[in-house]
Amino acid sequence: MARNLIAKARALHRDERGAEMLEYVLVFAAIALPLLAVAIWFWKDIAKWARDLWDSAKSSQGTDPDTL
Repeated sequence: MARNLIAKARALHRDERGAEMLEYVLVFAAIALPLLAVAIWFWKDIAKWARDLWDSAKSSQGTDPDTL
């Protein structure tokens, strides 16, 4: 039983089929995590900016598009 377990562990160690997908995941994480950190850090500023944009868009409803 121990030999069988060791043989399977060695075969798993030599298997490289998931290496490419792991590289993609690591690249994605290297890009996404800093962006997420910036979004969390500046959350209040982003929310205020979005709220100001929304209020500006709501207040300009019904106005002449040429004046915008």
